[in-house]
Amino acid sequence: MSAPVALIRPRPAYLPLGSAERRERSVRRRIGVAWALLVLNVMTYSGSILPIPSIGGQLITQGSLAAALLLLLSVNRRVVIRPTVFLCIVSLLPVEAIMSATQGPTVGMIYRIVRLAEFVFALWLLTPWWGRRDLMLVRYHLITLSVVVSSVLLGLLLFPGRAMGNGRLAGVLWAIPPTQVGHYAAVTMGLVVVLWLWGRARGRTALIVCLVAGTTLVLSHTRTALAGLILGVLIAALSMVVARARARKLFASAAAAAAVGILALSGFIGTYLSRGESTQELTKLTGRTTVWSALVSFPRDRFQEIFGFGLSNSSFNGLPIDSNWLASYQEQGFFGVTVCAAILVFLLVAACFQPRGVQRALALFLVTYCLVASFTEVGFTDASTYLLELGLAASLLVPPRVRHQPETAENA
Repeated sequence: MSAPVALIRPRPAYLPLGSAERRERSVRRRIGVAWALLVLNVMTYSGSILPIPSIGGQLITQGSLAAALLLLLSVNRRVVIRPTVFLCIVSLLPVEAIMSATQGPTVGMIYRIVRLAEFVFALWLLTPWWGRRDLMLVRYHLITLSVVVSSVLLGLLLFPGRAMGNGRLAGVLWAIPPTQVGHYAAVTMGLVVVLWLWGRARGRTALIVCLVAGTTLVLSHTRTALAGLILGVLIAALSMVVARARARKLFASAAAAAAVGILALSGFIGTYLSRGESTQELTKLTGRTTVWSALVSFPRDRFQEIFGFGLSNSSFNGLPIDSNWLASYQEQGFFGVTVCAAILVFLLVAACFQPRGVQRALALFLVTYCLVASFTEVGFTDASTYLLELGLAASLLVPPRVRHQPETAENA
């Protein structure tokens, strides 16, 4: 081709060198920010030691979901989605919530339905990037949770009295209850341990993260998070025990540590786990069983048994339900309970049919942790960190695309 002909062409038929890489980085940055905004949205604002008015904090958390949707639409303009059974099951939740609202919708109920629908839609927009072997979404989740845990520790250093006000570590820079602090720390630590077992994380980096997250978890005194972490890591390591020597060594070390700990530190462990509660309080799970019994015996008609009373703040008579299964029964009836069970069963079955690898191990850790937490925490039937982490697990269990081009979804 002669020079004059080349000059009169309006645009070259090929992309300039490096433009694809720049576009890829831009797409990844926007997805990372969108993921962080989704996490921020589920961190409901209940106060802060910083001079942030209540309405300002609520606008930040509520507006973060809209901002995340805009960012995701900017990289997926034609709303290209990847079919997935997991999200088809999850999409039943907002549909059923609309049916439950026909009994007498309130402003709060309508808002929660719209928020849940937007949250599920955001997960659908992310599906073109599911199945990536570079673990992009896992890294973004780890980065976001690390920032949250760091803010909690910063609050402990600046305001130790308020952070440990009731003997359990809580967030003060951004009000985060101890149960959520334990959750964020446990998931951070568990993901890093699984990555290290497969050789995808450096030993020094993994050690530092585990020390920081482990200290945060211990100070939060969250027994559910601790149990979910231990069981989740063991299940993930069991899936790698044939392929990775580190997993086999972990089992041997864990058995030795458990034996020594039970013999030498049984008194301290018992005191730590009891958190100063009496035998009666432990039997009633810190008052949870009282609420559960009242909820189950509450009269309801056939429609309410099947479809529930509609989305709420997961409370009963002003008291927190603190059980995903009973909260699902209260809000969405047996239908919601069935959907929650279907979500977990599908992910576990899908993991069983996946080849051994870090993706399956990470997914098994997340699903196992959420399953353990579901007995004393809520979140499967609403926009929550648990639903986001189950979506992250589902993204790890889909096969990779033959040709992945994120920029195609943006320009299409």
